[in-house]
Amino acid sequence: MASEDPAGIVLVPGLIHVPGYLDGAAQARLAAALDAALERAPAYTPCMPGTGRPFSVRMSNCGPLGWVSDRAGYRYQPHHPGTGRPWPPIPNVALAAWEALSGYPAPPEACLVNLYASDARMGLHQDRDEDDLDAPVVSLSLGATALFRYGGLARNHPTRSVRLRAGDALVIGGPARLIHHGVDRLIPEAPDLLHGGAGPAPMRTLPPGGRCNLTLRRVTRPSGA
Repeated sequence: MASEDPAGIVLVPGLIHVPGYLDGAAQARLAAALDAALERAPAYTPCMPGTGRPFSVRMSNCGPLGWVSDRAGYRYQPHHPGTGRPWPPIPNVALAAWEALSGYPAPPEACLVNLYASDARMGLHQDRDEDDLDAPVVSLSLGATALFRYGGLARNHPTRSVRLRAGDALVIGGPARLIHHGVDRLIPEAPDLLHGGAGPAPMRTLPPGGRCNLTLRRVTRPSGA
């Protein structure tokens, strides 16, 4: 059972949903910053280790480090796998969200940018490729609503779902840091504010009916920690 918290809704201990964290103006600023970042670090389709099976989402990164997946495995690296160039800086709107929501004394080092087409999904997985698991993962949503599924530390634990709408934030930390989670599907439940209408300016790099999700991560332990 979810409970109310001054900072948001506690779905389970450590998993906090903050509906409407980014207002329309903040969403527009973030969308513009991401368009610029994706010109420098174009979205690409990663693949599963070993099998080479392509993901259904396209990805890029911002920050000193970026998460990548290919036949060789999952890892963080300082450059784009296609261009070889360093990743662009993390947008200021996302950095401000980390500072406000993470409760962590060091800045994020990676901002994974996931771009969902209207039919894309993401299977249950854990975020466990970071050296510093004391730091939470902070997620921000733009575009279409996603049906987000979360479970427990084991893949076979019972799961629940919650709708993540444009502007929502999610914090995955503490006892929930290694829970399994994923996206079942996108839900066309309301006009897509990032593609016209009375909402924020369109995000050029997001397909109509699609979704952009950012996950901010601390990868290494701060010196002296």
